[in-house]
Amino acid sequence: MRIEQSVEDYLEAIHIISQTESQVHQVDVARRLNVSQPAVTKAIRKLKELGYVITEGMHIYLTDAGKVRAESVYEKHKVLRRFLVTLGVGGEFAERDACMIEHIISDETYDAIKKFLNEEEKN
Repeated sequence: MRIEQSVEDYLEAIHIISQTESQVHQVDVARRLNVSQPAVTKAIRKLKELGYVITEGMHIYLTDAGKVRAESVYEKHKVLRRFLVTLGVGGEFAERDACMIEHIISDETYDAIKKFLNEEEKN
């Protein structure tokens, strides 16, 4: 896994957890990503260096820059999942594939997919 992809996966996980929980803990992130606690500790250290998160005791918070990046990745994930489901891909496969594609898709292709989905909604 590329470092960039890993960073985005952790940011997305923290963002998703923070939408339903008042506080995000390393154990929550480890469970969501199915990784070990030491892996999360290492990732959080990297995210702090990049200015994407801060920690207070056991709690993890996204910085403003972290929120922007996490929301962008999550939005891309949702759009790609919706696109794949529109094509007839089953939910579980669409979820998994969207998670992989979100890290490598070009802006041009992503914009074309969004345009296609918007046109589909109008019809």
